Amino acid sequence: MPLNFQVTPSGLPKFEPSVAVNLLNPNIVVAVAVDFSSGPPLIGLYRSLDAGANWTDSLLPIPPEYTGAEAGMVAYLFPNIFIISAHVFPGNENGAVVIYRSTDDGATFSPPVVINPGFGDYINNDWTNITTDNAGASPYLGHVYVTYNRQYNVDFNARSAAFYQRSTDGGLTWDRPLLLSNIQSSTERPEPAVDKYGSVYVSWIRTGPQTPAFFIRRSFDGGATFSGDILVSNITLVPNPLPVPGYDFRILNFPSLAADCSGVPSTTNTLYAVWQDFGQGYSNILLSKSSDFGGTWSAPIIVTDSPPGSQNFFPAISVSPKTGLVVVVYYTNRLDGFNLDVFAAQSSDGGNTFTNSRLTTTSFNPNVGGGESELIGDYIDVAIVPPNSYISVWTDTRTGSLTIFAGVPGGGS
Repeated sequence: MPLNFQVTPSGLPKFEPSVAVNLLNPNIVVAVAVDFSSGPPLIGLYRSLDAGANWTDSLLPIPPEYTGAEAGMVAYLFPNIFIISAHVFPGNENGAVVIYRSTDDGATFSPPVVINPGFGDYINNDWTNITTDNAGASPYLGHVYVTYNRQYNVDFNARSAAFYQRSTDGGLTWDRPLLLSNIQSSTERPEPAVDKYGSVYVSWIRTGPQTPAFFIRRSFDGGATFSGDILVSNITLVPNPLPVPGYDFRILNFPSLAADCSGVPSTTNTLYAVWQDFGQGYSNILLSKSSDFGGTWSAPIIVTDSPPGSQNFFPAISVSPKTGLVVVVYYTNRLDGFNLDVFAAQSSDGGNTFTNSRLTTTSFNPNVGGGESELIGDYIDVAIVPPNSYISVWTDTRTGSLTIFAGVPGGGS
């Protein structure tokens, strides 16, 4: 039986959570989310010292010229560092990417540092993501990699592109931004990953105007330079909103990417790409993998065992650096066709087969307040708890408001 824990107080909305675990002391867990508890949207910071059973909560400050923050993501770096990326803004324009850094296991964080500003409706930097190099065989141990979506000409003929920045000193200073995607296309929320040897991969989904597709680019020099685009798979975008009566919440098509940094001979250094896909006429979770440093990719497989016609969306993936366990979490309405649950698909054979189990202990209605909710966030998250378990965080409404919950498999995994 899984265990669920309420991370945030109920009341004003919280959504879009991210979670990271101290690999040396897995009792220490740090999560972030968009948090409206003080009025404007800010980055809520939540910390647990008992593997997610109990949490403290606070709000991170923003630079004085900004009025709100969102799209927070958190990553762990040896030995006691947590780094948070976020999008700060004064409105729908001028969006900047900021970094917060902790060297005391998340007890305190530095003031925000802007690593890439926005400029009016010409440049808005949104949907940040972050990963770190903790790989045992990497010569780039301690590097930090941030990606984000740059939206440009926001109010006229808008386009978006995948951008990337790196830090070679644990997040203290940052290199100039690199454009990774084709500026003739539009993209959604790039995501980075690092393999066992320190190779860096950045993924994104092209949403148009060309054929929708999942792409990566790769770097073999610690993120200094990148190869050309590599196609993982063409995809069928999930419609927004989902075609379920009573659903009005936003659906965006984000990639999720992870690498196996374990020493397990049969799976080590495998890359896994997951996404939601509407190719069957309903939303399902697909996975493709690569065993040659991202050069070629397997035909996609379905990782859920949900019934036809159910809606499965917002996948997130993590891989154990100890055992190679693959965990994909996702929302699904599989139990009654309307209310939502979080399920976890797990693979212990390198992504060849998956078993699915329910992670939520109660289903929840995505609509709160008597009407159709327009937003439940754009993603959920999962992090490995070494050696062979995990913790997931998601937005839940069982309290009567948008609230962050965490879940772990009962009795470990």
